[in-house]
Amino acid sequence: MTTLKASLTLFAALAFIAAPLFLIPGFGGFDPNRYPIPQINPPIQPAGYAFSIWGFIYTWLLAMATYGIIGRRTDAEWDNTRTPLILSLAIGASWLSVARVSPLWATILIWIMLITALIALFRTPTKDRWWLEGPVALYAGWLSAASFVSIALLGAGYGFLTDMTGWAWICLSAGVIFAAAIQTSLARAPEYAAGVVWALVAIAVTNWSRDTGITIAALLGCVVMIVLGVKALLGQRSLAR
Repeated sequence: MTTLKASLTLFAALAFIAAPLFLIPGFGGFDPNRYPIPQINPPIQPAGYAFSIWGFIYTWLLAMATYGIIGRRTDAEWDNTRTPLILSLAIGASWLSVARVSPLWATILIWIMLITALIALFRTPTKDRWWLEGPVALYAGWLSAASFVSIALLGAGYGFLTDMTGWAWICLSAGVIFAAAIQTSLARAPEYAAGVVWALVAIAVTNWSRDTGITIAALLGCVVMIVLGVKALLGQRSLAR
C-alpha cells in the first residue's frame, strides 16, 4: 500500500502541475462578471505578481513526490501524509477548470484542498524537512490566504452583509487569525508562514495607493506571521540539534 500511495502522490502532483497547460486561455483569476455583483479590482485581491509563487510550489511539490518514490517509498511516516495530500492535489488538478465557470464551487473546492493540505502538514515527520514538510507547508500557507480571498470575493459578489471593502476587512482579519493559530499549533514549518506573508505583502501592494487602512492591516499581519515563522524556525533548529 505504501508503494501505491507513493506512486499516487507523484501522479497527483503531476496532474496538479500539468492542469494549467490545458487551459486556453490561461487562468487570470476569477471572472469578475461571474458574480451577481461584479468584483472589479477588489481590495482583497493580491497583486498579480504574487501568483508567480506557484512556479516554486509546483517545483517543490514535484521534487517531494519524486523523492518520495525514490527514497521514501515504503516509509511509514511519509505514508501517513500521503492520503490527505493526494486528495488535495487531485482536487487541485480540476480546480482551475472549475474556477473559470463557478466561483462558488471553486471556493468550496479550495477549502477542501486547504483542509486536506493542513491534515497532511500536521502529519509530516520532523525528518526530511526540506523534502516533505517544507513544500507541503508552503503549499498550505498559500492556500490559507487564497481560501480567505475566495470567501471575501464570494461574500461581496453576492452582496452578503457588506461590500468588497467590508469583506476585505473581514477576511483579512480572519485569515491572519486563522494562519497565526495554525502556525502556533504547528510550532514548526516556518514555510507555512512564508506562504501567508507572500500573499499579505501582495495585498498591501494592491492597496498601497487606494486604501491605507487595509495596507497597514496587511503589513501588520505580515509582522505577526514573520514573528511566528521565526519562532517556529528557531524551535525547529533546536529540535534538529
